Amino acid sequence: MIQFDFEYYRPRSAQEAVKLFQSLEREGKKPAYCSGGTEHLTPGRLNVIHTNAVIDIKDIPECKTLQFERRHLALGSALTLKEVTENGGFPLLSKAVREVADHTARNKITLGGNICGQIFYREAVLPFLLTDSKVVTIGDEGEKRYLIHDVFDQQLKLNKGEILISLLIEERYLHQPFASIKVRQQWDTGYPLATISALEIDGRVRCAFSGVCPFPFRSTEVESALNDESLPVVQRVDEAISRFPGPVLDDAQGSAEYRKFVIKHTLFDILDMLKKGPL
Repeated sequence: MIQFDFEYYRPRSAQEAVKLFQSLEREGKKPAYCSGGTEHLTPGRLNVIHTNAVIDIKDIPECKTLQFERRHLALGSALTLKEVTENGGFPLLSKAVREVADHTARNKITLGGNICGQIFYREAVLPFLLTDSKVVTIGDEGEKRYLIHDVFDQQLKLNKGEILISLLIEERYLHQPFASIKVRQQWDTGYPLATISALEIDGRVRCAFSGVCPFPFRSTEVESALNDESLPVVQRVDEAISRFPGPVLDDAQGSAEYRKFVIKHTLFDILDMLKKGPL
């Protein structure tokens, strides 16, 4: 149970939501946006977050978009992971989020909620990092579009009161060879030891990682090692692991050494899958 009371608001447009956020702030409230709600439930129960005004954006039309525009697929931040998976317009994303939590939770968890959530795995962001996607937001300065690499560094860094509206994926990326593997120590729905998503573009492999460090990431240094064809595959993978942007996690899910073992063999599988085609 959440141990604090809060006011609940349900604006009809993104612009209305932004104005509401600003108004509540002026009143001394601590407003927070929510879509699926799951991004607030667990942290709220643990008293990790505290808000006294919740602005629900899940029914805002701009946040529910799922369409092609100007050779880009636009995916609204309030789409549930189930909706994203069933649409199938972005196969790598469908694969990457298909095993997030369980089926019931995926009916509630939204794309934006996963990417912006407090739980550090944020697997849904991996395909967007791999495809150099654009992020569409709205704030007190109106609508903005960013390259995802300019606003995502360990987490999505938006201005206070700014809403993630949608993400745009260039059409040419949607059906490139890909692979995505989630490895758990046990069970089918527990937290993962690691999730690795990969995409092959023009003969080069791109890789993004979740559950490896305490933040999701894509690293050009890691990719440089994986694509160094002057080295045997085993050495390429070892070199890639040595270039991770932070220490490998050592927690209740698995020790750092065990994680490195899992990551190494998962990368072998990823490279093999890309040779054989999508899986």
